[in-house]
Amino acid sequence: MTSWNGKPYHSLDYMLRQMFGEKIYKVTLNGGMTCPNRDGKLGERGCIFCSAGGSGDFAASASLSITEQIRQQIQMLSAKRPIHKYIAYFQAYTNTYAPVEYLERIFTEAIQNPDICAISIGTRPDCLEEPVIRLLSRLNQIKPVWVELGLQTIHEHTARYIRRGYPLSCFDQAMQSLHQAGLDVIVHTILGLPGETSRDVLDTMKYLNACQIQGIKLQLLHVLSGTDLAADYQAGKFSVLDREEYIDLVIRCLEHLDPSIVIHRVTGDGPKDLLIAPLWASRKREVLNLLHHQMKEQGSYQGKAFTQV
Repeated sequence: MTSWNGKPYHSLDYMLRQMFGEKIYKVTLNGGMTCPNRDGKLGERGCIFCSAGGSGDFAASASLSITEQIRQQIQMLSAKRPIHKYIAYFQAYTNTYAPVEYLERIFTEAIQNPDICAISIGTRPDCLEEPVIRLLSRLNQIKPVWVELGLQTIHEHTARYIRRGYPLSCFDQAMQSLHQAGLDVIVHTILGLPGETSRDVLDTMKYLNACQIQGIKLQLLHVLSGTDLAADYQAGKFSVLDREEYIDLVIRCLEHLDPSIVIHRVTGDGPKDLLIAPLWASRKREVLNLLHHQMKEQGSYQGKAFTQV
């Protein structure tokens, strides 16, 4: 069985150890931005699954400077384990949805911090104007800059249901522009979206193989309190995956993904005070152990079913 430092897939931890020679942790930052799905440009209710925190429920407070956010999180993390380098992860809401002058200030503040070895910026494909991409390209000459795009699915019917707010063609154009600028791209996908079959999910994986992405996050669908998704779930309009179904689906995704793609996430642990379903998702370590055990038992590994096209 193919192994990347003991794991049957090309994990982020493996990549970071190859790049920096040691264990690296993320500090999750809040740049104080919003989203076109919330400020009225496209909508006011956000994506159907998104909590009030804009996917940044674990991020620091936007009332603090970037330097102070980094300092506080490093203080907390280093108290538990010996760490020397960190990735600055701009996580909450849409982190390129602001004037480029403001983005330059906060991203530069992060990248110049001596404890930061790279920055990762979560955003939407429809919020990457040319001046922003030029800025990210310049910063990428100082330290690695990664752009995390929230795609979730390639299927337009699902995209409409989750209120994504942009067509697949917009994602394609953003990918082309980011590649031309020499920027690495990590794509967020959600497994278990209402109405999607396993084949639909694998079609998304196949599509992304052809997009030459550098990384991917395989995220379990979380039903969070206060979201419109929660209202649909409580009305019985869909059911969530059980743990065995999810692990089987993740394995199939990993088998179909190009082994050069770095796996940044294979599950997720939503805020326990907001999580409605599936409740088994809160036991993240248990899920990871079961995934790795099952892949070992089956002789599964990333790229097992991958065919270069």
